[in-house]
Amino acid sequence: MIGRIRGELIEKQPPLVLIEAYGVGYEILTPMSSIYHLGETGKEVILYTHFVVREDLQQLYGFSTKSDRRLFQELIKVNGIGAKMALAILSGMDGATLVHCIDSKDHALLCSIPGIGKKTAERIVIELKDKLDKLTGEMDGFSSNITSIDGAALTRKTDASSEAVGALEALGYKHKDAQSAVKKVQKEGQSLEETIKLALQMAQKR
Repeated sequence: MIGRIRGELIEKQPPLVLIEAYGVGYEILTPMSSIYHLGETGKEVILYTHFVVREDLQQLYGFSTKSDRRLFQELIKVNGIGAKMALAILSGMDGATLVHCIDSKDHALLCSIPGIGKKTAERIVIELKDKLDKLTGEMDGFSSNITSIDGAALTRKTDASSEAVGALEALGYKHKDAQSAVKKVQKEGQSLEETIKLALQMAQKR
């Protein structure tokens, strides 16, 4: 089991990042709430990982804190929530917000995530509500996407738009909705992470 990777951040193509450690490049699916904290390529980063193995797929998922990884692990135990949907949930909101949603039974906010309907939101709250005390008590703090973003500004707006739309589609958004949200929020010189962050907020308001 691979539990943690420390190495150089080689590439970011949200939600996928490439980290090289001891000459090996690891492709890791990472929620936006963690990508916001990685900074620029070329820097040393640490991700806490969860390895998913299926008959047709082996995939690493990475998180900036152990807390977010634990939330992901609890989410995929919920009936009807797979790794892709758990990734979308932790991209649409940070760990602290998800805990608040569960604690306050905020089904509406959970339903703003693509693929999450009322019944699924209720199931998440019911199945994780009793675990909240243990989750929050033993963890080292949840990541927050409210902090400022340290990302290199992209020089070509068309490329940035395409990558941002692709990232939202990978998280479950329809192409039309992703394209519309990116178009509304993108500004010249804006980093890819910031564009995706604002587009996620815009898409959830639809």
